[in-house]
Amino acid sequence: MDASLVEQLRQIVKSDEPSTWDNAWLANITPWATDDVQPPLREVVESGDINFPRQGRALVPGCGMGYDAIYLASVLNLKALGMDISETAIGRAQANLASVTIPPPGEVSFEVGDFFKLKPEEKFDVIYDYTFFVAIPPQRRVEWGQQMISLIKSGGYLITLVWPIEPPSEAGPPFFVRVEHYEEVLGESFEKVVEKVPGTSLPRHVGKERIVVWKRV
Repeated sequence: MDASLVEQLRQIVKSDEPSTWDNAWLANITPWATDDVQPPLREVVESGDINFPRQGRALVPGCGMGYDAIYLASVLNLKALGMDISETAIGRAQANLASVTIPPPGEVSFEVGDFFKLKPEEKFDVIYDYTFFVAIPPQRRVEWGQQMISLIKSGGYLITLVWPIEPPSEAGPPFFVRVEHYEEVLGESFEKVVEKVPGTSLPRHVGKERIVVWKRV
């Protein structure tokens, strides 16, 4: 991740004020964002190593411009919800959605919202977390784990793209992260079924990410 952009991000975003993420999107200080699906997500879904659900619901918290939610709906035929605290990000995601056709029965919707306040009538079959975990203050990670346990139905999957794996630091966002940080808060409610270095990564991600899939028990 570009160090100068990270420093600018940390000047804009106050980790205890989620609304300030919209300021980063307005200023285009979004060093995590890309104009396509994350290659490791595509790789793990299309490898055939895991029999992901081909019907049901998916959630992408911190969805940004929405590419990953659109992908999950298109490839897995899921009803995908992309959620972000930033109105600007959701506006861009909706614009991206308007430019594509989702093969039925897949569907995508985007909404501005707080992941921690989400209480859906129906649980999710798949949730994908890319940089949402590292964006929240570390003291909220236990709450993140509790919400994942609450939101994913038994037998469902949590896909985590763990990035950026950098030397230890107290600064953030993004906050210091390792795979075991997810393990600590997911506990025995999930079984880790995949952990690997992606075969394909964006150039700035090489050597700094892991794709990990967890199955809800």
